[in-house]
Amino acid sequence: MNKYSFIFLLAALGMLASCQSGTETQGSGKQNTVTPDEKDWHTYSNADSVKVTHLALDIAVDFDQKKIKGSAHWDFQFLKSSNSIVFDTWDLSIDSVVLDDGTKAAFVLGAKDSVLGSPLRVPVNGSNKALTIYYSTGPHPIALQWLDPAQTFGKKYPFLYTQSESIYARSWIPCQDGPGIRYTYDAKVKVPAGLMALMSAQNPQQKSADGSYSFKMEQPVPAYLMALAVGDIGFSAVDQRTGVYAEPVVLPRARKELEDIGTMVQTAEKLYGPYRWGRYDVLILPSGFPIGGMENPRLTFSTPTILAGDKSLVNLIAHELAHSWSGNLVTNATWNDFWLNEGFTVYFERRITEATYGKDYVDMLWELGFQDMKAGVEELGAQSRDTWLKLDLKGRDPDIGLTDIAYEKGAAFLFLVEQTVGRDNMDRFLRAYFDSHAFKTIQTEQFLTYLDEHLLKGHPDWKKKININAWVYAPGIPANCPHAGDLRFKKAGAESDAFAAGTPAAQLKTQGWSTYEWMHFLRHLPGGLTTERMKDLDQAFHLTQSGNSEIADLWFLQSIRNHYEPAYPAMKQFLYVTGRQKFLEPLYKAMMATPDGQVMAREIYSKARPNYHPLAQKTIDELLK
Repeated sequence: MNKYSFIFLLAALGMLASCQSGTETQGSGKQNTVTPDEKDWHTYSNADSVKVTHLALDIAVDFDQKKIKGSAHWDFQFLKSSNSIVFDTWDLSIDSVVLDDGTKAAFVLGAKDSVLGSPLRVPVNGSNKALTIYYSTGPHPIALQWLDPAQTFGKKYPFLYTQSESIYARSWIPCQDGPGIRYTYDAKVKVPAGLMALMSAQNPQQKSADGSYSFKMEQPVPAYLMALAVGDIGFSAVDQRTGVYAEPVVLPRARKELEDIGTMVQTAEKLYGPYRWGRYDVLILPSGFPIGGMENPRLTFSTPTILAGDKSLVNLIAHELAHSWSGNLVTNATWNDFWLNEGFTVYFERRITEATYGKDYVDMLWELGFQDMKAGVEELGAQSRDTWLKLDLKGRDPDIGLTDIAYEKGAAFLFLVEQTVGRDNMDRFLRAYFDSHAFKTIQTEQFLTYLDEHLLKGHPDWKKKININAWVYAPGIPANCPHAGDLRFKKAGAESDAFAAGTPAAQLKTQGWSTYEWMHFLRHLPGGLTTERMKDLDQAFHLTQSGNSEIADLWFLQSIRNHYEPAYPAMKQFLYVTGRQKFLEPLYKAMMATPDGQVMAREIYSKARPNYHPLAQKTIDELLK
């Protein structure tokens, strides 16, 4: 998932006494050794005793009732003796459960927890190998966004998409919902005729005549990588194994913007080995999608905010592609180990970007990342336990860990390792790591053991220079945090200083600037700018009308802080149609800092809220209450 750049504000939960999980390493035939502190506290499942191995999903998508109905047939295996199998659910209606011997099971659906949902306990015996759960989704499935035609680009047909990370797959499929629990799946999905269904699996490239679709995922994946999208969707190939899906009115523009994704795949393979998922396609979703991108295997779900018209924001796709190795191929065993997904992916993404656009370009991303990490530490607190790489989320919502710490501190740690051991050594190590752990799950301590045995062993000077404990088991930003070059940012910073000193905007030297130089410039504008100075910038560079979402967001943020009212109508329109939380939270938070801003924020949100995904609604509801 491309980084949120925000902190969820959620209440602490009670003790989750019955949560259990295994961390099976698919393909090895062995189980990881799990100490009590390494249990997955965010699943009710007893996968350490009875673990699912394959899902056969058979569902129908009902837009009139806004429900998914059908059955989940689960194959499972006993790892040790147990008289029941436990699944995670969230507001699901369970009609019945039928065992493979044909008998109806006397299942028990437990009380609902505000974060974890309800455990579904099904009695089984040692002779059972499968069961079928007949169910339908509830009125508020947090993973799903049902869009009316008016909320789509085409304005003619409804749309549905899912967002299952972190623990939201349980709101549309009864499942063992932990990142350390992998399984294969196939699916039959029935949708209204004229619409296309897509999943994180082998996908169609044309609509079916009757709305019936079949899917297959042969590689084992965890539940958070289950994905479904249904709508008026077309397809355009980029090359033999990559392509773009989008609503027909958006498809030509999306295909042009993403015409380099095939080259990205080839670049990634040269770095860290073969792409193991068959096809790599991208789906551009309607504007309410709450995050930048989601790395669903074979089919990245992407925000339309990357369609800037000049390919300046497609670095997000490099991030989601990198997840095909770090995250999807080798997965964090629990949400406490989230940095093993995202820190690795940010590092890999920047290696892809450097190979594609050059060192001075990627250096800007490293510097922006450092700024984000610094801001994240300042918001959480320099001594906060939540600024460790190894998190402690027991008894709390796992989304609390979806911060820039996992992304940027994790990536900076790997950058330091590279600078210490040399790039060639680092690349050989990572290639071997991905190969040896393919389709497995891993905990932080297991990775650190592997790092020592396969890279650092015999080099006490390297270990001392890196100081692993300061990164993984200590707060804040370590003193040895590496920095990339900042030549281009120095030039952009000089122009920001010149503007602060009174230089007219038209005389600033901005020719040839990338999105990232503009971001650096806007982030470092001085405070207390007058309306005249803001207007000078706006007239020179047309920032209020910018079609680049990253630039527009930062400009609107500065407009709120400096009370530049001419930008407000465009900002309101931006907030009405853009559901990406990275943009929403800073703008609403800035408005809430003043009494007049609070009035404006609530007025905007009252109109915009129906266009936001439930995850975004949860965040902004908390912020505005």
